[in-house]
Amino acid sequence: MRLLRALRTLGTTVAALGLAAAGQLPAHADTAQPSYYLALGDSLSQGYQPGQGNTDQGYVDDVYAGLRLTHPNLQLVKLGCTGETSVTMLNGGHCAYAGFPSQLAAAEDFLSTHQGQVAYLTINIGANDISACVTPTGVDSSCVPQAMRNVSTNLPLILSGLDAAAGGRAPVSVGMGTYDPVLAAWLSGPAGQAEAKASVPLTDAFNSTEAGAYQQAGYLVADVEQVWHTDDFSGAPVPLNVAEICGLTYMCTEQNLHPNPVGYAAIAAEFLHTIATAPQEGTGS
Repeated sequence: MRLLRALRTLGTTVAALGLAAAGQLPAHADTAQPSYYLALGDSLSQGYQPGQGNTDQGYVDDVYAGLRLTHPNLQLVKLGCTGETSVTMLNGGHCAYAGFPSQLAAAEDFLSTHQGQVAYLTINIGANDISACVTPTGVDSSCVPQAMRNVSTNLPLILSGLDAAAGGRAPVSVGMGTYDPVLAAWLSGPAGQAEAKASVPLTDAFNSTEAGAYQQAGYLVADVEQVWHTDDFSGAPVPLNVAEICGLTYMCTEQNLHPNPVGYAAIAAEFLHTIATAPQEGTGS
């Protein structure tokens, strides 16, 4: 079953990449002037994998490969920071950026000094705010309200700063929420199954908050939660959403929440599908 899921996910990725080859992704004509794909976020944007650290096998790398099918001179700029929260993206203190106090400041500088040259921007942030509330015994409900307030306050500030730095020449911009790694607890028995079920409303609330902020800022939203069937407990003996977490991350084998290469490919496919819905330049749509 896991092999079938992997093949299905890879097929989805190939289909999404095929949108570019068919001219269904927004085409930004290459010129002598450099153009860029700016990737922001936490460890997911860096393609982190256990035992390897940051890699070139993440969703950003797969999105970049897809975009280059219609934009071969596109250059990738990765500013993501493993372990970044919405607080540290805004204020700094986790990763070092030469000459800049934070990832946001570095991104704002890049957008400001390359106005009109950044064709695409992707971002994922906030999941680490919430995951800090997950303990070995379950979700610390006393921690969640403040984490949600951090995300709902900081994400709009981050997006506003990026928009101002772009100077009215905004790239095609896409944000994502998160999947639910706590679903893997289902496999540990009745207590774990209760924990898995309780985690889904929290994931739903987080993704709803993020989607609202992204849409308010004019961003497209990659619906990763839907792609990974987060709310779908149907199926036996293992529910579909749990099977997806086991097949697409290292949670069920190494208790590590990061996607494996197939999982990153699934995220990238949703980003490319979402980018394909962006208005084409010059169409007025």
